Amino acid sequence: MNRHIISEHDTLIHALEMLNSLSGSVLTLFVVNSEGVMTGTLTDGDIRRGLIAGAMPSAAVSEVMHRSFRALRGEKINVEQLRMYRTQGVRLLPWLDSTGRISEIIDTTVTPTKLPLTAILMAGGKGERLRPMTLNTPKPLLKIGGKAIIDYNVEALARCGINDISVTVNYLAEKMEEHFAEPVGGVNVHCVREDRPLGTIGSAALVDLPEYGDTLVMNSDLLTSISFEDMYLSHVAEQADITIAAIPYNVSVPYAILATDGSNVTALEEKPSYAYYANAGIYIISNRLLRELPTDRRTDATDLIEQTIARRKKVTYFPISGMWIDVGSPADFRHASELMKHKNM
Repeated sequence: MNRHIISEHDTLIHALEMLNSLSGSVLTLFVVNSEGVMTGTLTDGDIRRGLIAGAMPSAAVSEVMHRSFRALRGEKINVEQLRMYRTQGVRLLPWLDSTGRISEIIDTTVTPTKLPLTAILMAGGKGERLRPMTLNTPKPLLKIGGKAIIDYNVEALARCGINDISVTVNYLAEKMEEHFAEPVGGVNVHCVREDRPLGTIGSAALVDLPEYGDTLVMNSDLLTSISFEDMYLSHVAEQADITIAAIPYNVSVPYAILATDGSNVTALEEKPSYAYYANAGIYIISNRLLRELPTDRRTDATDLIEQTIARRKKVTYFPISGMWIDVGSPADFRHASELMKHKNM
């Protein structure tokens, strides 16, 4: 980060030297005063225009810097504002704290968004339908396109700026722990062991979550191109306690279906199709709900959702418009392997 930060008291010639050292990166410097507060930006164009206007190479950066600049401000990133700047083509964005000091510089080509979420990947299942492949390898570590299935998801979360990622493990837990002994996608992933099967979401109770905020919980054996940013913004806009990612699921009936009233037939529909949304195994859930999960008994995601609805809290859904594959069977594995030959994830 310091490669892009310069004092407003430094000279223009020093600024040119710093810009020259940024070859291959974005040629922008962020200018700070003696207290470290950001006061402007500087590019080679700013320096060139200043020199043409009569500034000397020994002049201070403050004489030619651009004082009107775009930045993210506050303890919590405004995701919509970050998205707006990204779509405007801004590559480097400073994130300023409440005092105006730079806490982070975001490269939107590397980290397109910064979602204020923790994440939990469920990876405790035995993957019995994929045996014998899963006899000695946990299903999330099976490789598709030369990469472990779970790593696609960790890397996708990391690109969204989520760096507090836990993986709950049970079956062949030591292999999962060995896999995550090194960072994946630049993130140190924390493995949490179940001492007994706790269901499809119960193991989230073992993760030390913040008291407030939300957590993205997902099955680790999915391949998906879901926009986590869109899902998060939908969750916030709806003020939801749980948002469920959903995939379209169509049912075609190969018969004529009778509409009846008692014993009377009132209509006949020939081979109808019905459209539904199915649970995709990806959720954004309030930490308050996850922190209430019991640790002494099994809880499935469906249990938590039904309990939340019964408590009259808000449960919404977010439709996935892109790819989603649940790698649960040999046929799914073959399909995913073939698909990933032509995907860039």
